[in-house]
Amino acid sequence: MPELINPLKQKLAAGKPIIGTAVTSPSAQLMRMLVECEFDWLMVDLEHGPISAESTHAMVNATLASDCVPVARLPSGDTWMAKMALDAGVLGLFFPLIMDGKEAVQAIRSATYPPRGDRGFGPFHARYRWNQTLTEYAINADDAILKIIMVEHEDAVNRIDEILQVPGIDMIFVAPYDLSQSLGLPGQFEHPKFIETALRAERAIQEAGINLGTFVPTVDKGKEHLDRGYKLLMFAYDGMLIENAITPLVRDLKS
Repeated sequence: MPELINPLKQKLAAGKPIIGTAVTSPSAQLMRMLVECEFDWLMVDLEHGPISAESTHAMVNATLASDCVPVARLPSGDTWMAKMALDAGVLGLFFPLIMDGKEAVQAIRSATYPPRGDRGFGPFHARYRWNQTLTEYAINADDAILKIIMVEHEDAVNRIDEILQVPGIDMIFVAPYDLSQSLGLPGQFEHPKFIETALRAERAIQEAGINLGTFVPTVDKGKEHLDRGYKLLMFAYDGMLIENAITPLVRDLKS
């Protein structure tokens, strides 16, 4: 029986960081272009992008014949969308705005088949992406799927020890923009209160031995966080990457 191996989990187990970006546009063509940029993973953004179930399937299939792993961010911590994304063939889930241990438990269970979880069975398309029979996928999927809890609110940081007690979490993602918003300090990442809150979460996660991830808008910020022990970086998002790459070229031509 062929194993369903998640390359992201392999890299994390070897102590290697995994770099990806968010794809907010419902485009299999854009997804394929970004695959060629050598990201470790690409995230289908079901939370902030206008992406349907059909587009999700097409975007996942755009990663075929590559080492790039498709993952998805769900619209919320609610569990019903987890089944759709997983059955499309993503091999990792970001659960946004998890506020406490109870919500973290529900999130992990939604990505796990019975008897340990609540995921309904029907990976009719996921099995093709990963070259598995239905039975092979059913046996292997629970351990292969990367389960990422997003801590995005001051209240979640205050309950971080409770969240960290939940079994099955592979990574905690500290989201700087939402966290700063919850503190009443939108985008003020140098403010002492933001720094203290983010570091409090960071220390607790690392002390618990759980992988740590975050969003970074620049290469310099990415290197800074890698030096601090972060293992997953969401490097910008599709629109930001396109604007940052193309705008200077157009301005240069115009000048």
